[in-house]
Amino acid sequence: MNIIVAHNFYQQPGGEDQVFAAEVDLLRRFGHNVETFVLHNDAIAQIGRARMIAATMWNHQTYRSLRQLARATRADVVHFHNTFPLISPAAYKAARDGGAAVVQTLHNFRVICPAALLFRDGHVCESCLGRRFAWPGIVHGCYRSSHSGTAVVAGMVAGHRMLRTWQRAVDVYIAPTASARSKLIEGGLPAASLAVKPNFVDPDPGPGRGGGGYALFVGRLSQEKGLETLLAAWLALGAAMPLKIVGDGPLAPVVSEAVSRQGNIEWLGRRPLDEVYRLLGEAAALVFPSRCYETFGRVIIEAFAKGTPVIASRLGAMADLIQDGRTGLLFEPGNVGDLVRQVQRLLGDPTLLSEMRVAARSEYESHYTGTQNQEQLLAVYERAIRVRRPERARATRLNNSPECPRPVTTCPMPI
Repeated sequence: MNIIVAHNFYQQPGGEDQVFAAEVDLLRRFGHNVETFVLHNDAIAQIGRARMIAATMWNHQTYRSLRQLARATRADVVHFHNTFPLISPAAYKAARDGGAAVVQTLHNFRVICPAALLFRDGHVCESCLGRRFAWPGIVHGCYRSSHSGTAVVAGMVAGHRMLRTWQRAVDVYIAPTASARSKLIEGGLPAASLAVKPNFVDPDPGPGRGGGGYALFVGRLSQEKGLETLLAAWLALGAAMPLKIVGDGPLAPVVSEAVSRQGNIEWLGRRPLDEVYRLLGEAAALVFPSRCYETFGRVIIEAFAKGTPVIASRLGAMADLIQDGRTGLLFEPGNVGDLVRQVQRLLGDPTLLSEMRVAARSEYESHYTGTQNQEQLLAVYERAIRVRRPERARATRLNNSPECPRPVTTCPMPI
């Protein structure tokens, strides 16, 4: 299959970038012709405010470049990860005008919430959910604490809602979890176009030993990730179990202060993926205390791949991914006492911890490997092609069948 994978990188790297790179590598490894179309937010500094606002709504240069690429590569599918702000929804039309079906993975809630998190002032917020125009978000300055910036994002979303871009221009959306899919439907996206496909971990990092005797947090140091809940819980736990924190973000000073006051917490800053895997494999448990819904939480399945159970908030994607009492433990979001109780439960029951390690690893092997995800991804692509051009879907199935020595649409791509 000929595929273009498109992504707009943020200035701060994150999980979306990891998923983009992992899916590109996976598709190439399974023999597909993959071209990438990428822009980076570092370019924003070179663009004037007026041009930036216009590009967020409709980037004409993106339209021309991507349409040309789709035609030149005879793309079957253009798969978008992030289009905000520079790629813009113009890219959907470019892909279609280039003859390709359109798939969009929704890594966040941007199309229904200007801040993309459904989170404000320390709690879940659905004030803009289902509204044609997200005026509450503008009032609160939800996007980067800016009223004007939020107005630009809200205007882009509302404008394309009026144009029915979200309903008509994308053949299939991918939501990483069922709970994310439900919220997106509640926010106005068409249920018939929303598929659920989880993220994955590939290559398999192999199970760890779990002998480190510590708990681990990996993620952005920010309010929505539940850092304050985490730090308060470890203050209450005392020396019962050490905590290692990996990551950086706006609450770094708060974490640094906690480390100086509490001898049971160690802050490691950012770490490369191989070291994160090592830390996950030795940890007794990963702690994921997020106070927002999340759409997935890739580090959860990375922990599963290492055979490490997860203690997480009973909320959104976390409740979808973790089987309470089997692959981890769930606690009431923001409830310090409940988090402490779950950690103590794990500490006090070595048999339960051992059983959870086996179950977590089994969960990874059953649902989150590269092979399984490649099959799921191709099923989404074929569904999008059927929606876009039924006759092309039949040709694609024939060209990629075992009886065919090579795809008819093969076109060498640069790596």
